[in-house]
Formats: sequence, structure tokens, C-alpha cells
Amino acid sequence: MARVLAIDYGQKRTGIAVTDDMQIIASGLTTVDTPKLLDFLADYFAKENVGKVLIGEPKQMNNEPSQSAPLINAFVEKFKLQFPDMELERVDERFTSKMAFQTMIDSGLKKKQRQNKALIDEISATILLQDYLSRKKI
Repeated sequence: MARVLAIDYGQKRTGIAVTDDMQIIASGLTTVDTPKLLDFLADYFAKENVGKVLIGEPKQMNNEPSQSAPLINAFVEKFKLQFPDMELERVDERFTSKMAFQTMIDSGLKKKQRQNKALIDEISATILLQDYLSRKKI
């Protein structure tokens, strides 16, 4: 089985999470400076067997696209051009950042550690991916 990779796209940083080969467990992979994201993905796809990529779709509470939607949509178009054979799925990412922050609190991270925005982005991508895996099993 191929891995599933999740992207929590941000203007400055992008959190990335990936499943194991059996698509059972979601794990945080890294946080990448967004301008370097496509290069990172090209390198990663060359080394690992990835069959699907999830990209968070930011929505407001009323289900309308959020302010960051145009940035993410532009990235999605670039992604499709560079990786035309990669399966891509957009997934609702509402509340992932808040859930990531709460996860950091619940796991006992100190206030200084919780201010690490890169870690929040990586955890957000992991939550996005784990939610996808949970829904897939239903």
C-alpha cells in the first residue's frame, strides 16, 4: 500500500504528516518553509511511495472559503502541474490549529514550546490526516 501525505498549507510554513505504509497511523513528518514546499515534495515523492495527498481546505463556520483559500487554491494548481499523476483530495481543516494547540497543552508542553508555530502546523497536518484515516474506516 502507498502512504497518504497530508499538507496543512500556510503562507510562511507548511505542516506535513504522513501515514505508515499500511495507512493505519498518521505521524507528523516535518514543517517546511512554504516557498520550498514543491521542491521538498518532489524529493520526498522520489524516495517514498506516496499514493495520495490531502490538502487542507480552510472554511469559515458558515462553510464559505476562508481568507487563505485563494493562496491554497493557487498552490493546488501548481501542485497539479508539477505532479499530474498524484491523487489529490481536499479536506476540511476547520479547527485543526485549535485542536493542535490543545493537544500540545494536554501533552504537557511548556508555554515556550507551545509558541512553536512550526510544531502547531505539523500537529495540525497530523490531525487532518488522522481524521481522514478515521473517516475512511467507517
